[in-house]
Amino acid sequence: MLTGEFQHNIDAKGRMIMPAKFRDELGEKFVVTKGLDKCLFIFSLSEWSKLDKQLSELSLSKGREIQRFFYGGMTECEPDKQGRVLIPSNLRDYAELEKDVIVIGLNRRAEIWSKANWDAQNAKFIQNTDEVALHMEDLGI
Repeated sequence: MLTGEFQHNIDAKGRMIMPAKFRDELGEKFVVTKGLDKCLFIFSLSEWSKLDKQLSELSLSKGREIQRFFYGGMTECEPDKQGRVLIPSNLRDYAELEKDVIVIGLNRRAEIWSKANWDAQNAKFIQNTDEVALHMEDLGI
């Protein structure tokens, strides 16, 4: 299970250290692609395979946009001996990643955020506790 929040940096070559805890869960290779809200999604190969199957089964008329979104931005990553992965420039541009990044675990996937976008997302979430309460109610909490 991918959980937790980690702050890292991206170097001038576009590399960042993937948290060791996540490397253990994700395996030797994993997938990074565009995510929602200007972040990047990280999937283990087995989780990506599940999403790939679902995406592949969509009809062209219904699936073309989401297929373009996920497949067009997808890259397979393999950490080097220091645990660094290269985030391609198109993905860094999409997620507005510059230097300070936040990596969070969300059970079966992780996300990479620019620190500025993560702080803004958290501020919106914290200000809207009524919405959080509604989601908790839906979960029976």
